[in-house]
Amino acid sequence: MVSKDQTLGALIFIVCLVVAVLYFIALFFTGPVLNWLGASQLFEGVRYWLVAIPVFIALIAILAIGAWIGWTMATTPPPKPIEEFELEKESEESEESSKEESSTTEEEEQ
Repeated sequence: MVSKDQTLGALIFIVCLVVAVLYFIALFFTGPVLNWLGASQLFEGVRYWLVAIPVFIALIAILAIGAWIGWTMATTPPPKPIEEFELEKESEESEESSKEESSTTEEEEQ
């Protein structure tokens, strides 16, 4: 039985494959056809946008990731210094040892 995730994955794969093939054909093989039809100037404009749009999308995606990282760093409080962790650990250990001592003392008294 095919799960919903597998179906969605297959759909995404097919769409990406079709877009990649169409992009490749449009970028490399429409030139000769348009030259043959006498519309070579149209091809230059199409070829420019076929390259410019993916580059623009990639640039915006990279800048968005950078902005998200910067926002996260700016709004996250700084971590505690290591000395505070060591002091907390020592105080917890001393509390645990005092609890153990008190419990063994109570057991001995009974």
